[in-house]
Amino acid sequence: MILIGLIIAAVAAAWLAAAFWFSRRHKISFHQAALYVPLAALWRVDATALEDTADDEGPILYIVSHQSRLDPALMLSLLPEDTLHILDDRAARSIWLEPWRELARTIAFNPEHVFVSRRLVRVLRSKGRLCVYLAADMDPNSRAFRLYRAVARIALRAEARVQPIHVEGADRLTSSFVESSTGKRQLFPQLAVRTLKPITLEELVARDPEINTSSAALYARCEELRRREAAAAA
Repeated sequence: MILIGLIIAAVAAAWLAAAFWFSRRHKISFHQAALYVPLAALWRVDATALEDTADDEGPILYIVSHQSRLDPALMLSLLPEDTLHILDDRAARSIWLEPWRELARTIAFNPEHVFVSRRLVRVLRSKGRLCVYLAADMDPNSRAFRLYRAVARIALRAEARVQPIHVEGADRLTSSFVESSTGKRQLFPQLAVRTLKPITLEELVARDPEINTSSAALYARCEELRRREAAAAA
Protein backbone atom coordinates (compact mmCIF):
# COMPACT_ATOMS: atom_id res chain seq x y z
CA MET A 1 0.00 0.00 0.00
CA ILE A 2 2.82 2.37 0.86
CA LEU A 3 4.55 1.56 -2.44
CA ILE A 4 1.39 2.32 -4.42
CA GLY A 5 1.06 5.61 -2.57
CA LEU A 6 4.66 6.52 -3.37
CA ILE A 7 4.14 5.69 -7.06
CA ILE A 8 1.00 7.82 -7.22
CA ALA A 9 2.80 10.67 -5.47
CA ALA A 10 5.74 10.42 -7.88
CA VAL A 11 3.43 10.45 -10.92
CA ALA A 12 1.53 13.44 -9.54
CA ALA A 13 4.76 15.30 -8.83
CA ALA A 14 6.06 14.60 -12.34
CA TRP A 15 2.74 15.75 -13.85
CA LEU A 16 2.79 19.00 -11.87
CA ALA A 17 6.43 19.64 -12.76
CA ALA A 18 5.73 19.06 -16.46
CA ALA A 19 2.68 21.33 -16.30
CA PHE A 20 4.72 24.10 -14.69
CA TRP A 21 7.41 23.76 -17.36
CA PHE A 22 4.91 23.79 -20.25
CA SER A 23 3.08 26.79 -18.79
CA ARG A 24 6.32 28.78 -18.74
CA ARG A 25 7.55 27.57 -22.11
CA HIS A 26 4.31 28.12 -24.06
CA LYS A 27 3.05 31.08 -21.98
CA ILE A 28 -0.23 29.32 -21.23
CA SER A 29 -2.17 28.96 -17.99
CA PHE A 30 -1.29 26.20 -15.54
CA HIS A 31 -4.73 24.66 -16.14
CA GLN A 32 -4.03 24.53 -19.88
CA ALA A 33 -0.58 23.07 -19.29
CA ALA A 34 -1.93 20.39 -16.92
CA LEU A 35 -4.32 19.13 -19.61
CA TYR A 36 -1.65 19.44 -22.29
CA VAL A 37 0.73 17.12 -20.40
CA PRO A 38 -1.01 13.83 -21.34
CA LEU A 39 -1.34 14.95 -24.97
CA ALA A 40 2.34 15.85 -25.13
CA ALA A 41 3.33 12.55 -23.52
CA LEU A 42 1.15 10.22 -25.57
CA TRP A 43 1.72 11.85 -28.95
CA ARG A 44 5.17 13.38 -28.32
CA VAL A 45 3.87 16.73 -29.55
CA ASP A 46 6.26 19.32 -30.95
CA ALA A 47 4.48 22.63 -30.44
CA THR A 48 7.43 25.00 -30.57
CA ALA A 49 5.79 26.85 -33.47
CA LEU A 50 3.16 28.22 -31.07
CA GLU A 51 5.51 29.28 -28.29
CA ASP A 52 5.32 32.98 -29.14
CA THR A 53 1.62 33.06 -30.01
CA ALA A 54 0.71 34.83 -26.77
CA ASP A 55 2.97 37.75 -27.73
CA ASP A 56 1.05 38.49 -30.95
CA GLU A 57 -1.51 41.23 -30.43
CA GLY A 58 -5.02 40.75 -31.81
CA PRO A 59 -7.12 40.84 -33.78
CA ILE A 60 -6.03 37.39 -34.96
CA LEU A 61 -8.05 34.64 -36.59
CA TYR A 62 -6.48 31.19 -36.29
CA ILE A 63 -7.46 28.83 -39.12
CA VAL A 64 -6.92 25.23 -38.05
CA SER A 65 -6.65 22.57 -40.73
CA HIS A 66 -9.11 20.21 -39.05
CA GLN A 67 -7.96 16.62 -39.52
CA SER A 68 -8.90 14.75 -36.35
CA ARG A 69 -10.93 14.82 -33.15
CA LEU A 70 -7.74 15.59 -31.24
CA ASP A 71 -7.17 18.97 -32.93
CA PRO A 72 -9.56 20.99 -30.70
CA ALA A 73 -7.98 19.57 -27.52
CA LEU A 74 -4.53 20.60 -28.72
CA MET A 75 -5.62 24.09 -29.72
CA LEU A 76 -7.59 24.67 -26.52
CA SER A 77 -4.45 23.69 -24.60
CA LEU A 78 -1.94 25.73 -26.57
CA LEU A 79 -3.60 28.88 -27.91
CA PRO A 80 -4.03 31.90 -25.61
CA GLU A 81 -6.85 31.24 -23.17
CA ASP A 82 -8.76 34.37 -24.25
CA THR A 83 -9.28 32.79 -27.69
CA LEU A 84 -12.88 32.11 -28.70
CA HIS A 85 -13.07 28.66 -30.33
CA ILE A 86 -15.74 28.04 -32.96
CA LEU A 87 -16.46 24.30 -32.71
CA ASP A 88 -18.53 22.11 -34.97
CA ASP A 89 -21.48 20.22 -33.53
CA ARG A 90 -19.48 17.03 -33.06
CA ALA A 91 -16.71 18.68 -31.02
CA ALA A 92 -19.17 20.82 -29.07
CA ARG A 93 -21.05 17.73 -27.87
CA SER A 94 -18.14 15.32 -27.39
CA ILE A 95 -18.05 14.05 -23.81
CA TRP A 96 -14.32 13.26 -23.78
CA LEU A 97 -13.47 16.82 -24.88
CA GLU A 98 -15.34 18.35 -21.92
CA PRO A 99 -12.22 19.00 -19.72
CA TRP A 100 -10.55 20.90 -22.58
CA ARG A 101 -13.68 22.91 -23.41
CA GLU A 102 -13.41 24.36 -19.91
CA LEU A 103 -10.04 25.91 -20.80
CA ALA A 104 -11.38 28.68 -23.05
CA ARG A 105 -14.55 30.14 -24.46
CA THR A 106 -16.19 27.89 -27.01
CA ILE A 107 -19.37 28.13 -29.06
CA ALA A 108 -21.06 25.57 -31.24
CA PHE A 109 -22.24 26.79 -34.58
CA ASN A 110 -24.72 26.18 -37.33
CA PRO A 111 -22.72 26.43 -40.56
CA GLU A 112 -25.65 28.18 -42.23
CA HIS A 113 -25.83 31.06 -39.78
CA VAL A 114 -22.90 31.55 -37.41
CA PHE A 115 -20.52 33.36 -39.71
CA VAL A 116 -22.95 36.18 -40.42
CA SER A 117 -23.05 36.94 -36.72
CA ARG A 118 -21.76 40.38 -35.86
CA ARG A 119 -20.62 39.02 -32.52
CA LEU A 120 -17.54 37.39 -34.06
CA VAL A 121 -16.52 40.61 -35.78
CA ARG A 122 -16.94 42.50 -32.48
CA VAL A 123 -14.74 39.97 -30.68
CA LEU A 124 -11.96 40.54 -33.20
CA ARG A 125 -12.35 44.32 -33.34
CA SER A 126 -11.76 44.45 -29.60
CA LYS A 127 -8.30 42.98 -30.31
CA GLY A 128 -9.63 39.51 -29.69
CA ARG A 129 -8.77 36.09 -31.07
CA LEU A 130 -10.91 33.53 -32.86
CA CYS A 131 -10.03 29.95 -33.70
CA VAL A 132 -11.94 28.36 -36.57
CA TYR A 133 -11.62 24.72 -37.63
CA LEU A 134 -11.96 24.17 -41.38
CA ALA A 135 -11.84 20.78 -43.09
CA ALA A 136 -8.34 19.98 -44.32
CA ASP A 137 -9.61 18.23 -47.45
CA MET A 138 -12.13 20.86 -48.52
CA ASP A 139 -12.66 21.22 -52.27
CA PRO A 140 -12.62 24.92 -53.31
CA ASN A 141 -15.34 24.11 -55.85
CA SER A 142 -17.67 22.53 -53.31
CA ARG A 143 -20.62 24.10 -51.50
CA ALA A 144 -18.70 23.73 -48.23
CA PHE A 145 -16.22 26.33 -49.47
CA ARG A 146 -18.75 28.95 -48.35
CA LEU A 147 -17.11 28.62 -44.93
CA TYR A 148 -13.86 30.03 -46.33
CA ARG A 149 -15.83 32.93 -47.82
CA ALA A 150 -17.58 33.56 -44.51
CA VAL A 151 -14.33 33.46 -42.51
CA ALA A 152 -12.66 35.77 -45.03
CA ARG A 153 -15.52 38.28 -44.66
CA ILE A 154 -15.09 38.26 -40.89
CA ALA A 155 -11.34 38.82 -41.19
CA LEU A 156 -11.85 41.71 -43.61
CA ARG A 157 -14.54 43.44 -41.56
CA ALA A 158 -12.47 43.16 -38.39
CA GLU A 159 -9.19 44.01 -40.16
CA ALA A 160 -7.78 40.89 -38.53
CA ARG A 161 -4.66 38.96 -39.39
CA VAL A 162 -5.09 35.30 -40.25
CA GLN A 163 -2.76 32.54 -39.10
CA PRO A 164 -3.06 29.00 -40.51
CA ILE A 165 -2.29 26.07 -38.20
CA HIS A 166 -1.65 22.49 -39.27
CA VAL A 167 -1.02 19.48 -37.03
CA GLU A 168 1.48 17.32 -38.86
CA GLY A 169 0.77 13.63 -38.32
CA ALA A 170 -2.88 14.10 -37.34
CA ASP A 171 -3.98 12.41 -40.55
CA ARG A 172 -2.46 9.17 -39.22
CA LEU A 173 -4.50 9.18 -36.01
CA THR A 174 -7.18 6.53 -35.67
CA SER A 175 -9.58 9.40 -34.87
CA SER A 176 -8.70 11.21 -38.10
CA PHE A 177 -11.43 11.86 -40.65
CA VAL A 178 -9.16 12.63 -43.61
CA GLU A 179 -7.23 10.30 -45.86
CA SER A 180 -3.78 9.53 -44.50
CA SER A 181 -0.83 10.56 -46.66
CA THR A 182 0.93 7.35 -45.62
CA GLY A 183 -2.13 5.13 -45.73
CA LYS A 184 -1.41 3.97 -42.17
CA ARG A 185 -3.38 4.65 -38.98
CA GLN A 186 -1.74 4.63 -35.57
CA LEU A 187 -2.94 5.10 -32.01
CA PHE A 188 -0.02 7.32 -31.03
CA PRO A 189 1.80 8.84 -34.02
CA GLN A 190 4.18 11.68 -33.28
CA LEU A 191 2.54 15.06 -33.86
CA ALA A 192 3.99 18.46 -34.68
CA VAL A 193 2.09 21.75 -34.73
CA ARG A 194 3.08 23.95 -37.67
CA THR A 195 2.06 27.48 -38.53
CA LEU A 196 2.84 30.54 -40.63
CA LYS A 197 3.10 34.10 -39.39
CA PRO A 198 -0.14 36.12 -39.05
CA ILE A 199 -0.91 38.31 -42.06
CA THR A 200 -3.93 40.28 -43.28
CA LEU A 201 -5.94 39.16 -46.29
CA GLU A 202 -5.26 42.49 -47.97
CA GLU A 203 -1.54 41.74 -47.81
CA LEU A 204 -2.09 38.23 -49.17
CA VAL A 205 -4.14 39.49 -52.11
CA ALA A 206 -1.63 42.27 -52.83
CA ARG A 207 1.35 39.92 -53.00
CA ASP A 208 -0.19 37.57 -55.58
CA PRO A 209 -1.82 39.22 -58.64
CA GLU A 210 -3.36 35.91 -59.67
CA ILE A 211 -5.53 35.84 -56.54
CA ASN A 212 -8.40 38.29 -56.77
CA THR A 213 -10.66 37.31 -53.86
CA SER A 214 -10.09 37.25 -50.13
CA SER A 215 -11.49 33.71 -49.76
CA ALA A 216 -9.09 32.44 -52.44
CA ALA A 217 -6.23 34.18 -50.64
CA LEU A 218 -7.23 32.54 -47.36
CA TYR A 219 -7.44 29.12 -48.95
CA ALA A 220 -4.08 29.62 -50.71
CA ARG A 221 -2.44 30.57 -47.41
CA CYS A 222 -3.71 27.40 -45.74
CA GLU A 223 -2.61 25.34 -48.73
CA GLU A 224 0.82 26.98 -48.58
CA LEU A 225 1.31 25.60 -45.09
CA ARG A 226 0.01 22.13 -46.01
CA ARG A 227 2.22 21.95 -49.11
CA ARG A 228 5.25 23.06 -47.12
CA GLU A 229 4.68 20.28 -44.60
CA ALA A 230 4.10 17.72 -47.34
CA ALA A 231 7.35 18.71 -49.04
CA ALA A 232 9.27 18.55 -45.76
CA ALA A 233 7.94 15.06 -45.10
CA ALA A 234 8.79 13.78 -48.58
